[in-house]
Amino acid sequence: MRGKPNSTGLITALDTPDAARAEAWARAVAPHVGLVKVGLELFCAAGPAVVARIAAHRPVFLDLKFHDIPNTVAGAVRSVCATRPAMLTLHGGGGGAMIEAARRAAEDSLGEARPAILAVTVLTSFTAAGLAETGVIGGPTQHVLRLARLALEAGADGLVCSPQEISRLRDAFGEAPLLVVPGVRPAGSDKGDQARVAAPEEAAAAGADWLVVGRPITAAPDPAAAAAAIAASLPR
Repeated sequence: MRGKPNSTGLITALDTPDAARAEAWARAVAPHVGLVKVGLELFCAAGPAVVARIAAHRPVFLDLKFHDIPNTVAGAVRSVCATRPAMLTLHGGGGGAMIEAARRAAEDSLGEARPAILAVTVLTSFTAAGLAETGVIGGPTQHVLRLARLALEAGADGLVCSPQEISRLRDAFGEAPLLVVPGVRPAGSDKGDQARVAAPEEAAAAGADWLVVGRPITAAPDPAAAAAAIAASLPR
């Protein structure tokens, strides 16, 4: 999964603590998506075994956002590599040594079959004011670019960013990094707790490789139909 898709791909976020519900969603959307996301809520509720259940339907984007000292993160990566995810996240703010340790641990565990290592830049819920509260001055875009450079130089395969930073990242780093983009909301959808958002077509046109969509699909009366509609809106 470290190779780039031929066009913008769709990932459905299975954000629920209920493993049976998550598997039902994965089964329903499988014909229309490239991957499904297992995040903290589901992983903490159901454990590593749920990844294998979900992967029976689609490859798994394991979004656990590791952030700790390098040795601890390396150990965590080795542990979750047993589930054979396609992609794995860690916080770019953990620093270059942490990212390098994570990549080495993935390579030691699975070799060429290792997951793509993605660095989360700035969460899509953050505004400039929210970042300033944490001591980061200059706004989300500048901080995303700063963390992106650090992460890519340390060996990350790609980045997780909001739709608003896609074009700037492509200008700065070209086509090589995988860009996985949450904060995607079809027209008319509730933004929820997302602050920096865009429609699927806009994010795809800006250069996203993968779009992560959760509630607009899983909260729809027919998740399969919702996923199909979003997938149909993306360029092929």
